[in-house]
Amino acid sequence: MSDELPIIFLMGATACGKTDLSLSIAAKLDAEIISVDSALVYRGLDIGTAKPSREERALVPHHLIDICEPWEVYSAARFCDDALQAIADIRSRGKQVLMVGGTMLYFKALEEGLARLPDADATVRRALLEEAARIGWDGLHEQLREIDPQAAARIHPNDPQRLQRALEVYRLTGVPMSRLQADTVSPLDQPPLKFALVPDDRAWLHQRIAQRFSQMVKGGFLEEMQHLRENPAIHAELPAMRSVGYRQAWEHLDELRVHTAVAGTIDESAWVERAVAATRQLAKRQLTWLRGMENVNLIACDALSVAQQEQVMQSVINEAA
Repeated sequence: MSDELPIIFLMGATACGKTDLSLSIAAKLDAEIISVDSALVYRGLDIGTAKPSREERALVPHHLIDICEPWEVYSAARFCDDALQAIADIRSRGKQVLMVGGTMLYFKALEEGLARLPDADATVRRALLEEAARIGWDGLHEQLREIDPQAAARIHPNDPQRLQRALEVYRLTGVPMSRLQADTVSPLDQPPLKFALVPDDRAWLHQRIAQRFSQMVKGGFLEEMQHLRENPAIHAELPAMRSVGYRQAWEHLDELRVHTAVAGTIDESAWVERAVAATRQLAKRQLTWLRGMENVNLIACDALSVAQQEQVMQSVINEAA
């Protein structure tokens, strides 16, 4: 067992209140925060990701935010490399490591290890996108079910990024991705201490998601999206632009461009409803993943104040010390 302090995972679905709790507990623990979020890594994706503000980041040092451009592809393997370096840096300063986010694949990869899968292949990805246009993502999911039932059970047909990656790996290697991932070793020197914000009342979370998205729109989310679209390096099929919210905003702006000369033909609320529905589906997948993880301390975020949530964490941390 390492003499180092255990790494703390603070996980949860989108809009569960991770940011407020992480800032509060980090101050008490003298911790630095490592973001575990596949969208926060991208520069320029600020409003639509509910990225912690500069003021919030000034309160507690944050890592793995704004580390790549929107046209780059950021992977779980790259996250593990970046996270391990950040962990070493934080520990060298004698600080506690607090990992916060909702990208469960990244948490899993760091805790259990990650198979060294082949790099992305533009030709294979383009072919898969063309197939998706012909037969739909449901059709591609059926292909995955035939070659890799384990991955198909884990990946939803409405999760095109992960579905595409699983099929890509098989086509490049001839081996199911789940088999490649089975032979892994954790890169961590000891098990992490895991917490998850999980609401008892799903309606509470749905309301928070709708409220937060409304605030994003009022805060200039569409303007942010328009600015991103002006960059010729950015297109709709990039992982950054397929993030929940950004995909629906891109589609809405496409609709506006097509119908710009026909007043009143676009329902301005429709894209928001689609984005909120997609965010709810994301939250459902996150919660399902969390409930399947072992040794997680669940915190009822809809029943406890931030101060009470912090007390729960502190009690468990003290007991583990």
